[in-house]
Formats: sequence, C-alpha cells, structure tokens
Amino acid sequence: MGIFDSVFGKKEKTKIEKKELPWIQLESMTQLENIGENSKNKTQVIYKHSSTCGISRMVLGMFTDSYDTDLDIDLYFLTIQNHRDVSNAIEEKFAVRHESPQLLVVKNNEVVFHTSHGAISDTDFTKYL
Repeated sequence: MGIFDSVFGKKEKTKIEKKELPWIQLESMTQLENIGENSKNKTQVIYKHSSTCGISRMVLGMFTDSYDTDLDIDLYFLTIQNHRDVSNAIEEKFAVRHESPQLLVVKNNEVVFHTSHGAISDTDFTKYL
C-alpha cells in the first residue's frame, strides 16, 4: 500500500463488461435479398453504421447497452463506408431515405419500422416479433 493510498484511500477499479450482440455482418447484395426472404419467417433488423461519425459511434454504444439479447431476431450490421452499394440498395429496395446511424425493422419483405440517431436505443422490438 503506497502513501497516497493510505492518505486518500485506494479506489477499487471495476471492470465493465461490454455486451456482445449477435451481429451478422451485412456485406453483399445476396444477403440483402435473403433478408427480405427470411423476414417472412423471422424479424430482420438492419443497423446502418458510419465508422467515421462520432454520433454513430455513441448511438451504437447506447443501442448495445439497451439491446435485449434474448430477442429472436436476425441482427445485421452494415458499415456504410465499406459497402456503400448495399446501403444504396437498401434505400432503393425498401424506399427508406438513407441516414446514419439508422435502424430498419423488416417483416414480410418490407420495412415496418425505421428510425435514426438517438431514437434507435428506444426501439421496442417486441412489437415486431
């Protein structure tokens, strides 16, 4: 125990565990077509992320902290800088204007809900199961 610890008291460092989400990396047009087909049987979620945006990084952290890992959905993660073609195809296929960060819920081959920025972490997925 050092002198400063005895005078000021030693503070315990608490390790914060990061929650791991069941992300499926969205990287191809084939995957995008499969999302539409798979949405007929199971809710599909697309999270569009900008790797160069501080707001996008902050929202991703908030979303991760609030996400219920017990949900029965497929959770896709798209980094728009890496797959701009897929991002553009999402906008065209589902007729939802591009934003980032952005969350889209796909059911029966159509977007039944979408939101962006800070509202993402407030999404109640149980409405779409």
